[in-house]
Amino acid sequence: MDWDKLRIFHAVADAGSLTHAGETLHLSQSAVSRQIRALEESLATILFHRHARGLILTEQGELLFDATKSMSRRLDAASARIKDSAEEVFGELKVTTTTGFGTLWLAPRLPTLYEKYPDLNIDLMLEERVLDLPMREADVAIRMKEPSQADLIRKKLMTVRMRLYASQAYLDRAGTLEQMENIGQHRLICQNPSAFQVAAGATLVGQLLAYDKPNLLHVNNYFGVLQAVLSDLGIGVLPDYVTEDFPNLVRVLPEVESGEVPVFLAYPEELRQSKRIMAFRDFVQDEIIAHRKSIRDGAAPLI
Repeated sequence: MDWDKLRIFHAVADAGSLTHAGETLHLSQSAVSRQIRALEESLATILFHRHARGLILTEQGELLFDATKSMSRRLDAASARIKDSAEEVFGELKVTTTTGFGTLWLAPRLPTLYEKYPDLNIDLMLEERVLDLPMREADVAIRMKEPSQADLIRKKLMTVRMRLYASQAYLDRAGTLEQMENIGQHRLICQNPSAFQVAAGATLVGQLLAYDKPNLLHVNNYFGVLQAVLSDLGIGVLPDYVTEDFPNLVRVLPEVESGEVPVFLAYPEELRQSKRIMAFRDFVQDEIIAHRKSIRDGAAPLI
């Protein structure tokens, strides 16, 4: 199969349009169309259904697109390894982590990384879905559980716990919660126990809801829970690491907390020698060391 035609096919399938693919490839629409027709003729099949709103892949087109996506990721991996053979740390690094950790812990610390490596470009992907690192959906992941995918290098960074926090203004208005049995007198801000989240958080929420049911506000990530707590709406179930940057939060029921939640950094075995990966790994580890030192020096205990 002609590699150039496959490259053009992939761009068209990805864009869903001859025009947009041509703009990406710096080719005219007619040149792109000719290459697609030639590829279809060589395969003796139709790859696209054509209509006024654009192009839709046929079943055969979907099969070929799956193959070209895999090829593209492999080529990206090879390109990354070639670039990383140099001593300089530069280029794109795709980092994935949860919305809460990425927003509340990682993003505020990135200026330190950029100051040291100004030519490094971070593509920060915040989502609860576990991306496929061996297939290069991301280069490195920070996750709240040990990754189960094969062929990954993994390192435990730290542990966190889920705890209860509120603003002083809310407690002044609603009263202090002295016993978990009295949670029904308050508004609880948390993720829905049935939603995708760390098991320890869901377990803690389940324990709270076993008592008199409180007024509830469900938010689908911890950043939203934090904003609601800061807005004096109620008592929030939050990971302990957020309090370092929000020291005015008041811990409610200090004896109540979840089990430990491990935090892991992981990346593909094939990127073991990547300068960008090593730079990011060292940056995260240095920030965690600084975080622990601030605790020893008198900050509220978080981990």
